[in-house]
Parts: sequence; C-alpha cells; structure tokens
Amino acid sequence: MKKIMNFIKKEPVFCAACLLMLASAFFVTPNKEYFGYIDYKVLALLFCLMAVVAGLKEMGLFDRIASALSRKVTTVRSLTLLLSLVCFFVAMVITNDVALITFVPLTVLMLKGQKEGDVIRAVVIETIAANLGSCLTPIGNPQNLFLYGFGGYEVGAFLWDMAPVVAVSLVAVVLLALFTSGEKLQVGAQTAEEIDAAQGELIGPEEVNVAPKLPVGKLVMYIVLFAVCLLEVFHVLHFLIVLAVVFLALIIFDRKILLKVDYMLLATFIAFFVFIGNLGQIESVRGLLEELLAGREILVGIVASQVFSNVPAAMLLAEFSTDIKGLLWGVNIGGLGTLIASMASLISYKIYANRQEAQRGKYMGWFSLYNFGLLALFVVLVVFCDWR
Repeated sequence: MKKIMNFIKKEPVFCAACLLMLASAFFVTPNKEYFGYIDYKVLALLFCLMAVVAGLKEMGLFDRIASALSRKVTTVRSLTLLLSLVCFFVAMVITNDVALITFVPLTVLMLKGQKEGDVIRAVVIETIAANLGSCLTPIGNPQNLFLYGFGGYEVGAFLWDMAPVVAVSLVAVVLLALFTSGEKLQVGAQTAEEIDAAQGELIGPEEVNVAPKLPVGKLVMYIVLFAVCLLEVFHVLHFLIVLAVVFLALIIFDRKILLKVDYMLLATFIAFFVFIGNLGQIESVRGLLEELLAGREILVGIVASQVFSNVPAAMLLAEFSTDIKGLLWGVNIGGLGTLIASMASLISYKIYANRQEAQRGKYMGWFSLYNFGLLALFVVLVVFCDWR
C-alpha cells in the first residue's frame, strides 16, 4: 500500500488520467475504436523530442551553458534577470521543465548566502519566465505540441498567434526581475565542476551527469536528430520516418537514453486520448462541453488549467472547441496561477524545497503573488479588453 501511495504522489496526473479513462469505459464499452482515439503523431514526436533533449542534457551541455552564464553576473538583480531571460528563451526549444531543471539549481547555488527572500523571488520569476517563454513554439511544452497537431497549424501561423502573449510576457518578466535586490552576490567564483556537483546535490545525482569533456560525436548526432524532429514540425518528414531515425540512432549509439524518456507522460497522453474520445461519444456530455466553451475558450482554458493543469485541460477541451487559438491562449496563460496549473512549476518548487534553508510558506506567498498578479493582468487584457 505504501508503494502505491508513493506512486500516486509521484505521478498524480497519470493516475487521475487512468481513473478518468476507466470511468469513461463504463459508458463506452471498450472496442477497436479506442485505438482511433490516439494521436500517434503527437506521441511519436513527443517521444523523439524528449529523447533528444535527454541526450543533450545527459552529456552535460545545458549544465555547462548554465555554469558559463553564471560568470557574467555580480548582483542578485543581474543574476535573476540573466537567468530568467535564459529560461524564457531556452524553454522555447528544450521545453519549460528541462529549462527549470537546468537553471533553478544553479540559481539556488549562486544565491547561497543571500537573503532567503532573494532566492525565492529569483526562482519564482525564472519559473514564470520558463512557463511563458515556452508558449511561443510548438515544441515549447506538451500542450502546444498537442494543439499544434490538433489544430492543423503551420509553424508560422502558430508563432504569429502566440507572439502577442509572449511579447507581453517578456516585458513582465524583465520588470519583475528589475525590481529584485541590487545587492552584491556573496558567493565567490567557483569552477564549473564545483557548480555542477552542487547542482547534483539539489536535484539528485540521477538528474546530473556532466562529463569532463563533451563527446563531440554524440553532440553532433543529437543536434542532427533535433533538426530531424524539427523537419516533422515543419511538415517536411512523416512522423514515422522521424521516429525510426531517432529510435535506430539511439539503439545503435546511445541506448541508455531510452531509459531517460518520461514514459509516464506518454502513458498519460494515451489515457487522456481514450477518456476524451469516450466523452465525444456521449452526446449529452459533448453538448454540454460545446455549450460551455462556445466563445469562452480563453476563460475556460484558464480556469480549467488551475484545477487540472494546462496539459490535461488542453487535451480535454480541444475536442469540443471551435476556437483553437483561443484555447491555446487560455491553457498557456492558465499556466500562471496555482502551483499545479503547470507541472513545470512543481519542478521548481521541488528543487527549492529540497534545501535546509527552504521557507516553503514564504515561497508559496511570493509564488501566488506574482502568478495570480500576472494572471489577473492577462485576464483583464484578453478577456475583458478583448485583446486578440
């Protein structure tokens, strides 16, 4: 029983998705149509992107970049601003959760010796930056990847649709960072190896594996594989070709990376696909959701994200929406707010809370202030001012 409870605590979204899938099966008897509910293209591309990013992270590329950037700052404000901007832009390519896993531990380490409030504000602002920066691209976060495929988007149209939200977000992140402390950093210069070792203590040794020297061959391979993934995003290659290329390359050259892929996330997607497919077969439920969403995709997406998290909210609502752009805005803006609105926010909290000096209540206070403040701003702009 203890193992089961630990698993539920570790994978709450997956467990909830499975329960919803099983509950829906009582209304729609399992049959071969279940297989038609699943978007195999999204699953294949998500697997490939997770594998490639895991490979780049495993060889220590992101940690080296983070360590090099840390040499450029001297004050709390400059550190917060620099790493928040890095999180904002890097999350567009390597996803918001990977950006936070990489840069939040570095921030906590560099601010050792500072006031705890400075540490908290820096981590919270970086979390907001990663969540909002990742909104721009189809590969920035899972809900974007799903809605990109579901809505039949072209890359240019997707970037254009999300640009206004991201532009406002960038200004907000910069302003938040500029209003942090201007005190000098108290820690002395450290080697990249010392910083990487300390990062491992914060997020667990299994999360950090920095080699003394970057393996050039593997680095080139992963860059090429990432480019292959982008060709699928740009509708140049079929997703099965991309899947085959990435899978065969990993089997031959770096098979251990296959164990680093988040298969629970893939399984969660499958469970939600089945649940949502079944809901679509129940006329009364379908009619209710379509009526609820009609013309209110942004607001409903925001509210649903606060309760279910933005990835499940996107998958649940897309099937019944006639305004995918509105839903895209809603679930991305909805990543602000509660701690569970975006799963990436939980990553930052976990890293911060894994410290002896951690003040969890104070963290939640600043987190709520900044997140709900920005969420209110977006609601006013988008919902009440009809800014689209």
